[in-house]
Amino acid sequence: MDLKQLKEDWEQNIVGRGALWGASQVYNFGVWLNKTAYDKNWKTVEKVNSRVVCIGNITAGGTGKTTAVLLAATTLAKEGIRVAIVSRGYKRQKKVDGPVVLFDNPDADWRSAGDEPFMMSRVLSQYKVPIVISANRAEAATEALRRFKSQIILLDDGFQHHRLHRDANIVLVDAKNPFGNRHLLPYGILREPMEALSRASLVVLTHCDQVTNRELAAIREEITDYNPDVDILESMHQPEYYVDVTNMKQVDLSAIKGPAACFSALGHPETFENTLTGLGLELKQKWRFPDHQHYTEEHLHTFEDTRDGLPLITTFKDFVKFPDNWRDILTKDVYVLSVSLKIDGGEKAFNVFTDTLYPNFSKIKTK
Repeated sequence: MDLKQLKEDWEQNIVGRGALWGASQVYNFGVWLNKTAYDKNWKTVEKVNSRVVCIGNITAGGTGKTTAVLLAATTLAKEGIRVAIVSRGYKRQKKVDGPVVLFDNPDADWRSAGDEPFMMSRVLSQYKVPIVISANRAEAATEALRRFKSQIILLDDGFQHHRLHRDANIVLVDAKNPFGNRHLLPYGILREPMEALSRASLVVLTHCDQVTNRELAAIREEITDYNPDVDILESMHQPEYYVDVTNMKQVDLSAIKGPAACFSALGHPETFENTLTGLGLELKQKWRFPDHQHYTEEHLHTFEDTRDGLPLITTFKDFVKFPDNWRDILTKDVYVLSVSLKIDGGEKAFNVFTDTLYPNFSKIKTK
């Protein structure tokens, strides 16, 4: 049984809910103690000689953070700005001494880097954006600056990380479920109290196309209660194309319609599935796995043996974790859906996003 299912079971009775609430109080104390240690200089905040911008959230999973990091990195890199990404490599399967660097190295292993950083490195390979992975984000940032002379470092999922000084915090909030029941983990979905929103330099609401204008207005109001002057942007995840991974060619979204099968290991798999349904697919078979699932040959044989010849669709994050011999098992009609983050509100809103990343970027871009 995974932790998500265990939590759902506990929520069904008063004793379980009480245990979860008690655990969240302990978690809250730990969060407070860690933040206080840095505020009181009991722990040292480290600075590097580069601009550092964090892209993170205050809830557990599912906000679309990775697509925001990709949007930021590609936008900066296209204008010739030296950008690097720093990540802790959550749930890496192989721990190594020192930082792991993903940069133009086709033999890199996702197990030592983490599935999300490894996926990002493949997507960003054409832009030559290095990704440095370490549990010590300050060490990773120092390595990025030393090796690549990075002008800006994007701190991936580091809003609760205080050791590395940052110049701006971009906080993503999922409009579908912005703050849960307003309690901390594990009773709720918050990683830290709502007051943490006061540290945000910019808030980006995601999945805005899946809620009403009234709901968006209510979320905005709640955010400004904690951070009255913060800019709040709206965004949506926009499907771009499929990739036929058997030959690594792009396929137009309109080319695949009707019955299909899909699988994913995501924080919120229903978002991925709803996107496919919106593209005109009838999902006859769906497999859901815990976030960061490692796929085995047995998994792939199950997909192949039970999909009944239907197109099989997954995400980039899932695809990079296929076993090396996957082509011997999945021989045809295997697709990855490419999705990008789109900032709503036109050029003015997008400039707010880019200028938070890199001051006056919108002026640099027009030169």
